[in-house]
Amino acid sequence: MKFAHTMIRVKNIEKSLEFYTQVMGLQQLKQMELKDATLYFVADERKCCTIELTYNHKQPEEGYQQGTYFGHMAFETNDIDAFTEKLKSFDMDYTRPPFYVKEGGPKIAFLKDPDGFAIEIIERK
Repeated sequence: MKFAHTMIRVKNIEKSLEFYTQVMGLQQLKQMELKDATLYFVADERKCCTIELTYNHKQPEEGYQQGTYFGHMAFETNDIDAFTEKLKSFDMDYTRPPFYVKEGGPKIAFLKDPDGFAIEIIERK
């Protein structure tokens, strides 16, 4: 068994693609047109963890509702301070600024993507 991808529905594909490619540094691998949706696949440079951004051509009037089961997606960086500066250049900020989980442990922070999905940033040195 091999993990394939995670799919999330997005409201504004332009904002989502900018976030995941420009802010998070992922690359768009492919785009697939379906009858009722367009799928955009983005991944890191290792291409081991793919996210499918699904843009449905018809969206619910009340928008999508995030359930309470989903927690967050996590991304690793070697330099959380440099990533923090990158966030500022996109006029973005954390929902929970960088902090150490425990003394000598990793430094983590949280932010939200354009659709409100929680993103954890983990600095491992």
